[in-house]
Amino acid sequence: MSLYPSLEDLKVDKVMKAQSSFAASTAAPAIAEEASEGAVQSGAAMMPVLYPNLQELGDYMGLSLNSDEVQRNLALLPASGNQVATRPSALGCMVSPVTGNDVGLRRAEIKQGMREVILCKDQDGKVGLRLRNVDNGVFIQLVQANSPASLAGLRFGDQVLQINGQNCAGWSLDKAHKALKIAAESRIELIVRDRPFQRTLTMHKDSCGHVGFIFKKGKITSIVKDSSAARNGLLTEHNICEINGQNVIGLKDSEIKDILTTSGGAITITIMPKFIYEHMVKRMASGLLKSSMDHSIPEV
Repeated sequence: MSLYPSLEDLKVDKVMKAQSSFAASTAAPAIAEEASEGAVQSGAAMMPVLYPNLQELGDYMGLSLNSDEVQRNLALLPASGNQVATRPSALGCMVSPVTGNDVGLRRAEIKQGMREVILCKDQDGKVGLRLRNVDNGVFIQLVQANSPASLAGLRFGDQVLQINGQNCAGWSLDKAHKALKIAAESRIELIVRDRPFQRTLTMHKDSCGHVGFIFKKGKITSIVKDSSAARNGLLTEHNICEINGQNVIGLKDSEIKDILTTSGGAITITIMPKFIYEHMVKRMASGLLKSSMDHSIPEV
């Protein structure tokens, strides 16, 4: 079973598979040498090509698609069928004829499983983290820019499962922060699970450069009918945490809009339900989120 980053990828892939299947079924059989050359040429001319112009499909979904763009995003395998090169993912393999090997999709990926992160303290004896407890779990509330935590790739919403071999389940905030404070300066071992309360959605801009949602103070308030946002399952009452992997928490709406506008045709946003988000940032000043939160673009 194939997986796709967006509904647009799924639709284009289905069209391509249907066309490929039709082309294979209507291919002219082997003919004897004495058959006329004109008949062969006529049959070849009637054979549909594997990648016809996709403009009609693009118009239907409000996109600006063309066959050349799709071919650049795919690499045919020399084996049978119309298999395509796929992008490795924690969920298997994704087929991306429209999204392609988009760097924003890779930056935003929420990996399944857990990972070990090794931190050291800065010259002030800090790692650049603020924590928050939710449902007896410890989560990252703030990652300070240019801190050891930021350089290690930790993100808002990551769950901390262990600190130096100690399970964090049921810990109070004081106990979690104390564990970081008393840890050795040169080595702090964390076991982390990527952002369990968040999910990502990949959408595509239409010919006007829109993906089809409205937001206020970082929260999605409405979705445009028949837009890419609507097709791909974006929900209201969710807060935008990242755009193409870049944290936007604490930024002004105008700044978030600029990031959306300057992004490419494919946009992957990371969202969190409003009630969880509000609990996560509770008792944090908006100025602290804007001035201290790491808003850098992550490397992949």
